[in-house]
Amino acid sequence: MAEPHIDGDGDADTESEPDSDHEAGTDAEPERTTIRTGRDFEESYRLDAEEAGRFLVELGEQLRDGDELTIATDEWELPFAFGEPVGLEIDFEGVGEPELEIELELPGRTDETAPDVE
Repeated sequence: MAEPHIDGDGDADTESEPDSDHEAGTDAEPERTTIRTGRDFEESYRLDAEEAGRFLVELGEQLRDGDELTIATDEWELPFAFGEPVGLEIDFEGVGEPELEIELELPGRTDETAPDVE
């Protein structure tokens, strides 16, 4: 399973072009599936702490720098325009085997505007 990464510019690369080493129509890499509104999607990953930290830093930079991000693997990409407020939940279970869960919830951004008052 491919590990997710954050597209550095926040833009979705929705079209795939063959590498310059390949001629069009021969062994070109298949396009990624773009996850769009109106579809449910879920993936789970088991990463080491270093890889999870890298992912969270890249995600945090996108949250800090803009209002759009793209999470992607070799097989899929998920562009997302987020709004405010961002929800953050911290859940610590200290009984038995201690576990810390951190959940970030990003609401979708709406491009709707209020109607005119006349």
